[in-house]
Amino acid sequence: MGTWDDGPFDNDSAADWCGDLHDADPSERPAIVRAALTTAALNTGYLDDCDAVSAIAAAAIVASQMPGGEPITSPYAPDFLLAGEALDLDHDLPQLAVEALDRVLSDNSEWRAPWAEAGVSEFPQINKLRAVLSGPSELPGQIALL
Repeated sequence: MGTWDDGPFDNDSAADWCGDLHDADPSERPAIVRAALTTAALNTGYLDDCDAVSAIAAAAIVASQMPGGEPITSPYAPDFLLAGEALDLDHDLPQLAVEALDRVLSDNSEWRAPWAEAGVSEFPQINKLRAVLSGPSELPGQIALL
Protein backbone atom coordinates (compact mmCIF):
# COMPACT_ATOMS: atom_id res chain seq x y z
CA MET A 1 0.00 0.00 0.00
CA GLY A 2 1.27 3.47 -0.83
CA THR A 3 0.93 6.19 1.78
CA TRP A 4 2.08 9.68 0.89
CA ASP A 5 0.82 11.78 3.81
CA ASP A 6 -1.16 11.54 7.05
CA GLY A 7 -4.49 12.87 5.76
CA PRO A 8 -7.58 10.65 5.73
CA PHE A 9 -7.42 10.15 1.95
CA ASP A 10 -3.64 10.07 1.50
CA ASN A 11 -3.08 6.40 0.76
CA ASP A 12 -3.96 3.95 -2.00
CA SER A 13 -6.61 2.01 -0.08
CA ALA A 14 -8.51 5.12 1.03
CA ALA A 15 -8.35 6.57 -2.48
CA ASP A 16 -9.72 3.30 -3.88
CA TRP A 17 -12.52 3.25 -1.30
CA CYS A 18 -13.37 6.86 -2.19
CA GLY A 19 -13.50 5.93 -5.87
CA ASP A 20 -15.92 3.12 -5.08
CA LEU A 21 -18.05 5.50 -3.00
CA HIS A 22 -18.13 8.01 -5.84
CA ASP A 23 -19.08 5.33 -8.39
CA ALA A 24 -21.91 3.99 -6.21
CA ASP A 25 -25.50 5.00 -6.75
CA PRO A 26 -26.10 8.15 -4.66
CA SER A 27 -28.84 6.37 -2.69
CA GLU A 28 -26.31 3.69 -1.62
CA ARG A 29 -23.55 6.03 -0.46
CA PRO A 30 -24.76 6.51 3.14
CA ALA A 31 -24.86 2.71 3.60
CA ILE A 32 -21.31 2.40 2.26
CA VAL A 33 -20.10 5.01 4.75
CA ARG A 34 -21.94 3.22 7.57
CA ALA A 35 -20.49 -0.15 6.55
CA ALA A 36 -16.91 1.17 6.64
CA LEU A 37 -17.42 2.62 10.10
CA THR A 38 -19.23 -0.44 11.44
CA THR A 39 -16.58 -2.84 10.13
CA ALA A 40 -13.91 -1.04 12.13
CA ALA A 41 -15.96 -0.19 15.22
CA LEU A 42 -17.20 -3.74 15.75
CA ASN A 43 -13.93 -5.50 14.97
CA THR A 44 -12.70 -7.35 18.03
CA GLY A 45 -9.72 -9.06 16.39
CA TYR A 46 -6.78 -7.67 14.52
CA LEU A 47 -8.04 -4.70 12.47
CA ASP A 48 -6.85 -4.96 8.86
CA ASP A 49 -5.23 -1.86 7.38
CA CYS A 50 -7.72 -1.61 4.50
CA ASP A 51 -10.64 -1.64 6.95
CA ALA A 52 -8.89 0.96 9.09
CA VAL A 53 -8.16 3.42 6.26
CA SER A 54 -11.70 3.03 4.90
CA ALA A 55 -13.04 3.89 8.35
CA ILE A 56 -10.77 6.94 8.60
CA ALA A 57 -11.94 8.16 5.18
CA ALA A 58 -15.58 7.53 6.13
CA ALA A 59 -15.10 9.39 9.42
CA ALA A 60 -13.61 12.35 7.54
CA ILE A 61 -16.62 12.39 5.24
CA VAL A 62 -19.04 12.31 8.18
CA ALA A 63 -17.07 15.10 9.91
CA SER A 64 -17.15 17.22 6.74
CA GLN A 65 -20.95 17.16 6.83
CA MET A 66 -21.11 18.48 10.40
CA PRO A 67 -20.97 22.00 11.82
CA GLY A 68 -17.31 22.83 12.34
CA GLY A 69 -16.21 20.13 9.93
CA GLU A 70 -13.70 20.99 7.26
CA PRO A 71 -14.85 20.74 3.68
CA ILE A 72 -13.32 17.94 1.67
CA THR A 73 -10.52 19.29 -0.56
CA SER A 74 -8.27 16.28 -1.18
CA PRO A 75 -8.09 15.27 -4.84
CA TYR A 76 -8.25 11.66 -3.60
CA ALA A 77 -11.65 12.14 -1.94
CA PRO A 78 -14.88 11.25 -3.74
CA ASP A 79 -15.40 13.62 -6.67
CA PHE A 80 -19.04 14.25 -5.78
CA LEU A 81 -17.97 15.78 -2.45
CA LEU A 82 -15.36 17.92 -4.16
CA ALA A 83 -18.14 19.17 -6.44
CA GLY A 84 -20.10 20.32 -3.38
CA GLU A 85 -22.66 17.53 -3.14
CA ALA A 86 -23.70 16.46 0.34
CA LEU A 87 -24.67 13.14 1.85
CA ASP A 88 -27.85 12.55 3.80
CA LEU A 89 -26.34 10.82 6.82
CA ASP A 90 -28.10 9.39 9.86
CA HIS A 91 -27.64 11.22 13.16
CA ASP A 92 -25.94 8.24 14.81
CA LEU A 93 -22.99 8.22 12.41
CA PRO A 94 -20.80 10.74 14.25
CA GLN A 95 -20.77 8.52 17.36
CA LEU A 96 -20.13 5.43 15.24
CA ALA A 97 -17.28 7.29 13.53
CA VAL A 98 -15.72 8.12 16.92
CA GLU A 99 -15.93 4.44 17.89
CA ALA A 100 -14.32 3.45 14.59
CA LEU A 101 -11.48 5.95 15.04
CA ASP A 102 -10.89 4.73 18.59
CA ARG A 103 -10.63 1.19 17.22
CA VAL A 104 -8.21 2.29 14.48
CA LEU A 105 -5.97 3.85 17.14
CA SER A 106 -6.06 0.78 19.36
CA ASP A 107 -3.04 -1.49 19.83
CA ASN A 108 -4.54 -4.33 17.79
CA SER A 109 -4.70 -2.32 14.54
CA GLU A 110 -2.54 -2.91 11.48
CA TRP A 111 -2.90 0.79 10.58
CA ARG A 112 -1.12 1.85 13.74
CA ALA A 113 1.84 -0.54 13.44
CA PRO A 114 3.91 1.30 10.79
CA TRP A 115 3.35 4.62 12.54
CA ALA A 116 4.56 3.11 15.82
CA GLU A 117 7.64 1.71 14.05
CA ALA A 118 8.36 5.22 12.77
CA GLY A 119 8.08 6.57 16.32
CA VAL A 120 4.80 8.41 15.69
CA SER A 121 2.54 8.43 18.73
CA GLU A 122 0.46 11.55 18.08
CA PHE A 123 -2.23 11.62 15.42
CA PRO A 124 -3.42 15.22 15.06
CA GLN A 125 -5.49 14.50 11.92
CA ILE A 126 -7.44 11.76 13.70
CA ASN A 127 -7.77 13.84 16.87
CA LYS A 128 -9.15 16.74 14.85
CA LEU A 129 -11.74 14.48 13.20
CA ARG A 130 -12.65 12.99 16.55
CA ALA A 131 -13.16 16.44 18.07
CA VAL A 132 -15.56 17.49 15.30
CA LEU A 133 -17.42 14.19 15.46
CA SER A 134 -17.76 14.41 19.24
CA GLY A 135 -19.43 17.79 18.96
CA PRO A 136 -18.86 20.89 21.01
CA SER A 137 -17.97 20.36 24.60
CA GLU A 138 -19.83 22.23 27.28
CA LEU A 139 -18.41 25.61 28.18
CA PRO A 140 -17.16 26.13 31.75
CA GLY A 141 -20.04 27.14 33.98
CA GLN A 142 -22.63 25.95 31.48
CA ILE A 143 -25.51 24.01 32.99
CA ALA A 144 -27.01 21.14 31.05
CA LEU A 145 -30.76 21.28 30.80
CA LEU A 146 -32.54 18.07 31.63
